[in-house]
Parts: sequence; structure tokens; C-alpha cells
Amino acid sequence: MIHEYAQLLVNLIFDWGYIGIFIMMAIESSFVPFPSEIVLIPAGYLASQGQMSIGLILLSALIGSLVGAFINYFLALTLGRAILIKYGKYFFIKETTLLKMEEFFAKHGHISTFTGRLIPGIRQLISIPAGLARMNLVEFSLYTTLGAGIWAMVLILLGYIFGENQELISQYLKQITIAVVGLLVVLVFVYYKIRTRGSE
Repeated sequence: MIHEYAQLLVNLIFDWGYIGIFIMMAIESSFVPFPSEIVLIPAGYLASQGQMSIGLILLSALIGSLVGAFINYFLALTLGRAILIKYGKYFFIKETTLLKMEEFFAKHGHISTFTGRLIPGIRQLISIPAGLARMNLVEFSLYTTLGAGIWAMVLILLGYIFGENQELISQYLKQITIAVVGLLVVLVFVYYKIRTRGSE
């Protein structure tokens, strides 16, 4: 079933080209939780066959990711805060909690957005607290692009290098994910140390 679904996506990318990548990455970055690897790895494979351009794949993926991120950001910005203030008490979310989150994103929104875009399961969700906290849109766009770009390039290159070898792709994707999370832990630790020294 999964293999058939993946094959359908490969065919869809081949038929729709870069527009298909854009649409699916926009959906992936908004509310529909499906893994971006089933879009970008096949696209990378098509690039290795000379049927697509790596640069245009990356550009389509980035623009799609930004559009999806903006959907979550602006929904949270325009509707989320009012809803949480009105109904948050039923879910143990107080207005003071929202204020603390806004203060946190005012200080650490850039590192949170960047690292969040690189963590599976968090990528789609990080735009919501950014919107709730009214994070600066230029900074949000910049760090979303950086994080999404790095992850997209990793997936595209996996497809380009290993092609249809699903076993190798799965193995390396798992190792890369672990390595990325490990590097992010180190990055956050260094960031925390720098911020702590700066406040002394």
C-alpha cells in the first residue's frame, strides 16, 4: 500500500513537474501531516535521470514550504490567540502562558524556528507558536527558509545519489535524522551559553 502510494507520487511529480512539488510541499508544511521524503527523494531520483533540475526542485520545495508555513503562521496570528484566550482555560492554557510564549519567541524565535524546521514531527507545527507570538515576519521567513532548505537538500541528494535503493535510503535517512537532531542539541546548547554570557 505504501509502495503504491509512493509510486503514485512519483508519477504525479513526473506529470506535474515542479508545480506538483510546490503543491505537495505546501500541503506538507501546513496541516496535512505526510513526510516530505516521499516527495523530494523521488524528485531527486528524477534529477539523477536528467528529467528534472536539482535547483528548480529545491526552489519549488522552498516556495511550497514557505506557503504552507505562512498558512499556519497567519491562521495562528489572526485566529489562534483569540481562540486560546477564550477557550484556553478549558485546556489549562492561561493568558499569562501566552504572554510568556510571546516573550520567549521575541528572544529566541529565530533559533526555535530554524531548529524546528529540521526536526521530524515539529516542522509543520513550529509556525503556529511563531504566529501566536507575532514573530517578526521577515525573521520567520528567513529562518523557515534556512531550515526547510537544508532538510529539502538532504532529501533531494538522497534520491539523487541512491536512486531507487529504498533500503539504503531508509538506512541513511535514519542516520541523517539522528545526526541532525544531535547537531541541533549542540547548537541549542552553544546558543544558550552565548545568551547566558551576554546577559551577565
